Amino acid sequence: MPHLTVHAAETDLTGHEDALITALTDAVTTVYGDWARPIAVVRLVGVPTGRWGIGGEATTNPAPTVAFGIKAQALEHPDILKRLAGGVTDAIGGILGHHDQITVDFIPTQPGTTAVGGTLTD
Repeated sequence: MPHLTVHAAETDLTGHEDALITALTDAVTTVYGDWARPIAVVRLVGVPTGRWGIGGEATTNPAPTVAFGIKAQALEHPDILKRLAGGVTDAIGGILGHHDQITVDFIPTQPGTTAVGGTLTD
């Protein structure tokens, strides 16, 4: 199941939560299809001012980053990864800006390496 964790400045996220969740879920379903909508998980993590640093100094205007949990088999399909990266970047960039600086990291999971409710999943 697709899990997206977005880290962005708290000041950027405030007031845009619903729009971001909808846009990111739509980006995932555009690639996978509507069957993925009920299992797409979006987490928005706001980083307070002064708690994000670049080059050894605190920054007040960082570009968002996305950790995208995805099944390892998807890594065999670069066309899917490209479409997901583009859709996620467009969704965030269209709402928060920073389009050319948004980072999307695909985090692959192998079968049996994730547990839900204490039970390993496929």
